[in-house]
Amino acid sequence: MSYDNIVSLLGSEAENLLQYESKTISKDLIHAPGPDFVDRVFSQSNRNPQVLRSLQQLFNHGRLAGTGYLSILPVDQGIEHTAGASFAPNPIYFDPENIIKLAIEGGCNAVATTFGNLAMMSRKYAHKIPFVVKINHNELMTYPNKYDQIMFGSVDEAWNLGATAVGATIYFGSEESSRQIIEVAEAFERAHQLGMATILWCYTRNNAFKKDGVDYHVAADLTAQANHLGVTIQADIIKQKLPENNGGFKAIGFGKTHEKMYSELSSDNPIDLARYQVANCYMGRAGLINSGGESKGESDLADAVRTAVINKRAGGMGLISGRKAFQKDMKVGVELLNAIQDVYLANDITLA
Repeated sequence: MSYDNIVSLLGSEAENLLQYESKTISKDLIHAPGPDFVDRVFSQSNRNPQVLRSLQQLFNHGRLAGTGYLSILPVDQGIEHTAGASFAPNPIYFDPENIIKLAIEGGCNAVATTFGNLAMMSRKYAHKIPFVVKINHNELMTYPNKYDQIMFGSVDEAWNLGATAVGATIYFGSEESSRQIIEVAEAFERAHQLGMATILWCYTRNNAFKKDGVDYHVAADLTAQANHLGVTIQADIIKQKLPENNGGFKAIGFGKTHEKMYSELSSDNPIDLARYQVANCYMGRAGLINSGGESKGESDLADAVRTAVINKRAGGMGLISGRKAFQKDMKVGVELLNAIQDVYLANDITLA
């Protein structure tokens, strides 16, 4: 996809997103992704040589190889949203081999999916594309539905089936978050011991985070604090939803804030909202990958490109987009993944 096509897909937002110059957190303070990211950032950390090798393996696969950016296909919705609801639009993805094929054909850096999916195809594909094993899930069979992330397997088994990295979710703000923090921190410590990288889905979850008709689960201040907790338990990469608003702490009336969080460290521009997320990932020392969100049909391509532009210009490390890709014909899914990657390959799209 050419730069002109990206401009066209952004429509009326093109100038605001592509020409915007941030006046909040200076881009000079951001540890931006690049070909030398592992050498420049992670080699200074406590990560052992095997973890550094795993991280480099993630960065050196697919169409974005050697750029420092990531494009990951995540498919755990069969557990999180029910398999029927997830795969009815394209039933070929009940077969885990097709999930891995989509990631390979789509030029992704890695495929992130369940123990069962990756174990079933381990010997055929573990050496062909990096595996990210999602080790915990919120299963949707309990009635009435509950919202809690529980472990579905061991970190050792993730290593045994050939994983390059493990992924986990914490519902920050939920009643169960303290237990989840302890479980995932221990799991990530073990993953690092075994030489695997760690990716944390840093989601906020509490019914009180919706107030007066506004959903603050996607507020920049709440999601950024979730990121900060995630990097504290040594997540190498943070997955977070793109922020859609701000002021969650103030609206709900909890936590601690400083007026400069809103007046100087962020603004109403979506790039600044995302940059505040990056800042809370140790100024980008842990990479921020934003999620692609649900499939909405015809607008999916434009929505995915918009998210990628915001993430890249904010100082993020890439996109982890699933439903927009696998709930379509595989050829169309590949085209969407390639369009996302083209944003990160476009030299004209730089840090704001």
